[in-house]
Amino acid sequence: MNSSQKTGFTCWLTGLSGAGKSTLATALSDALVGQQVAHELLDGDVVRTNLSKGLGFSREDRDTNVLRVGFVCSLLNKHSINTIVALISPYEETRAKLRAMLPGFIEIYVNCPLDVCIERDPKGLYRRAIAGEIPEFTGISSPYEPPNSPEIIVSTHQETVEESVDKILNYLSTHCFL
Repeated sequence: MNSSQKTGFTCWLTGLSGAGKSTLATALSDALVGQQVAHELLDGDVVRTNLSKGLGFSREDRDTNVLRVGFVCSLLNKHSINTIVALISPYEETRAKLRAMLPGFIEIYVNCPLDVCIERDPKGLYRRAIAGEIPEFTGISSPYEPPNSPEIIVSTHQETVEESVDKILNYLSTHCFL
């Protein structure tokens, strides 16, 4: 990489299952395509199937999954490819490691109350977790630690997808990422 190339950024969307991370990540990706911004979208479900197959949901396995994705982001960012990540990433300590690993790390807290996520339940996972069929489910039998100081907070129970994406794009623009 020559000295005139910018290092890429990583928009890391964290939040409970059903909060809207994947929906927002896809809409943000579409907006960046429209602006001809090079990027890669890494969604938690896709990553689990391909990059982290075989990992469970213990704290150690969750941390391994998050840090693997962070490593991939660091490789892409080093070559000026921006990344968008939609991953629950439940632990503040692990997200702090990401922040240290990724110079252009932008933590986006996809805030949505647990009761709204349970009501949405797009994959029927909360129903199964509450029934005890899914052990170590974030927000039910496993903790989620909201970020202490994210760069951006979007509230998907109060904002439209477009409003949330505009908030992210505004941040990227005003902080010279775009």
